[in-house]
Amino acid sequence: MRALPLGARVYVLCAVLAGGLCAAAVVRPGQDVPWATVALLATVHAVGSRARARWPEWCSPVLLAGAFLLPPAAAALVALPGALLTRVDRPPVWPRRAWRAARLSLAVWAASCAFVALSGPRALEALEALGDLGGGVRDPGGPGFPYALVTAVAAALVLGLTATVLEGGVLVTAERRSPRAAWSDRLPGALAPYLVHGPAGLTMAVLWRSPYGPAAALLVLLPMYVCACGFVLYHRESAAHQATIRALVQAVDIKDRYTRGHSERVGRASTMIARELGMSGDRLEALRIAGILHDVGKLGVPTRLLRKNGPLTPEERRVIELHPEYGDEMVRGIGFLGEARAAILHHHERLDGSGYPYGLAGAQIPEFARVVAVADAFDAMTSTRTYSRARPVPTAVEELKRCAGTQFDPRMVRALARALDRHGWHAAVTADAPEERGNVPADSSPRPPEPSRPRERSRPPEPSRSPEPSRSRESSGPRGASRLPEPSRSTEPSAPLVRAAATGPSDGPVRSPAPDGPRPGGRS
Repeated sequence: MRALPLGARVYVLCAVLAGGLCAAAVVRPGQDVPWATVALLATVHAVGSRARARWPEWCSPVLLAGAFLLPPAAAALVALPGALLTRVDRPPVWPRRAWRAARLSLAVWAASCAFVALSGPRALEALEALGDLGGGVRDPGGPGFPYALVTAVAAALVLGLTATVLEGGVLVTAERRSPRAAWSDRLPGALAPYLVHGPAGLTMAVLWRSPYGPAAALLVLLPMYVCACGFVLYHRESAAHQATIRALVQAVDIKDRYTRGHSERVGRASTMIARELGMSGDRLEALRIAGILHDVGKLGVPTRLLRKNGPLTPEERRVIELHPEYGDEMVRGIGFLGEARAAILHHHERLDGSGYPYGLAGAQIPEFARVVAVADAFDAMTSTRTYSRARPVPTAVEELKRCAGTQFDPRMVRALARALDRHGWHAAVTADAPEERGNVPADSSPRPPEPSRPRERSRPPEPSRSPEPSRSRESSGPRGASRLPEPSRSTEPSAPLVRAAATGPSDGPVRSPAPDGPRPGGRS
């Protein structure tokens, strides 16, 4: 218990005391408690809590059946054995078990109180009378089946709401999470399963009091357990997918450390564009993954080319331009990517048909690829690299608008501009930012002149490192190598930056004019 912060210890202690007070009412004189029902439901819940499905909520219908069949104080006891016997993977063990017991007991007590307040017991008796009559005439003295179902769902939502609110409190006090992350972001998803648990608990309660008895009621748990197993498998598969994506992104970042964090930012910008276009659900998630994995093909490119400081030869440029096809081959067997594969393969295509690898034009370019192309260029322009400083967001947006219709889809550019106006943009630290300078090779970052050195040791830039017309990107590479319609000899400060953002790593080094001379090239 001492390992927990003081606020968390006070919070857990208050929850335990409140749960004890709620359950203590069973010892009051005159309380008619069906102890056999309490013991059987508690045993079933304890066995279910230790099931291998590792989703204890699958046996929530047992708790709800207790809330429907028992007084509130007795219903609170149903959760105690299962909560105290459940597996705990992290210390402190017993405080966690006591917290779980208090949380579930309070939630079941609240659900039972809500069921009683909504005349749920009367509705349950009416259903029993309906069963006794063999489905003939409904008992005129009680509400019908629809009302009983509504009260059951309401009680189930109270159970889920209470449990989630209490859990959010311990996340705030013990793990220092923000209230929004602890409550607002969790409530919708946490309450959804209880829309199914309510009718299941009502079915258990009706069968429990039927001539078939508790044995028939327990059969309801079989389909619930099957659903729980499927739910657990789904989450494990989803976790494996996310782990695969993270591993691929980390591998790219390690190999091309000049653009570390670029993939995550492109995924974030792609999601912003997609929301403005009205995408949601699976397509929104697929587009986020497409933005994150768009440069995974760099793993197939020799590291010496990605980290080369000097200009690329035409042969080297052609090798790097294969990275979209490498990426498509790498993810071909990952079935859950869906449309994301098209973005990985075609995010360097241009609207005017001069892009690569296949020279698609206009609507031939998949929608996901057009979104990722804009997000990729935007992040390259607003990120600090070894060869250029980050440009302000308005400047980057204006460059995208200038190139809309020739290189970028105007609809995607407008969507990004609207999203930035609404939400803003907060770029993460890149690999060559001052905070991460240790990740950049010493010979690739510009060094300021040292006053203590003699003047004769300060040499001018070598001719081979100056931008030569013969090595400019507009004059070499297949189909212009996704170049922007801009003169190769432009001296505007934004021109080299835009070329870097638009073309990516396959178009060689980009040099940003600076007072101290040209800087070594990099790969975006």
